[in-house]
Amino acid sequence: MTEYERSRTMPASPEHVFDQAANIDQMGDWLPEALHVHAEELPAVTVHEDRTDEDTSALLRARPDQMRIEWGTRDRGEYTGWLQVAGIGSGASEVTVHLSFLEDGHDPGGKHVGDALESSLRRLEEQVRLRFDTAAG
Repeated sequence: MTEYERSRTMPASPEHVFDQAANIDQMGDWLPEALHVHAEELPAVTVHEDRTDEDTSALLRARPDQMRIEWGTRDRGEYTGWLQVAGIGSGASEVTVHLSFLEDGHDPGGKHVGDALESSLRRLEEQVRLRFDTAAG
């Protein structure tokens, strides 16, 4: 099993950040650009990957009381992951994303995964700033 994790500070309350991250209709705004989540009957979702043009059955659970989103493949046990939002004071938050690839053959490699996690967190921060600035102004 191979695991990856990245964190980023965001300039908004943890509730605001979590609401943005957990909104399934807006996940495409911050997930890696090649991934698209389509809700079925939650927690069941389908994840489409542009790179391979494949659909994968997955589970997605948002846990608002814990400010946590958890996901993983449904049938094949390829990967799992979570996103955790924590308040760090002064209206800011820290967001941590963790991915576990259960078999080495499913791990796309450290550089690819690291770049995707960094990009996703940057895109989530952009969406949070956009929504926060719009709501505040």
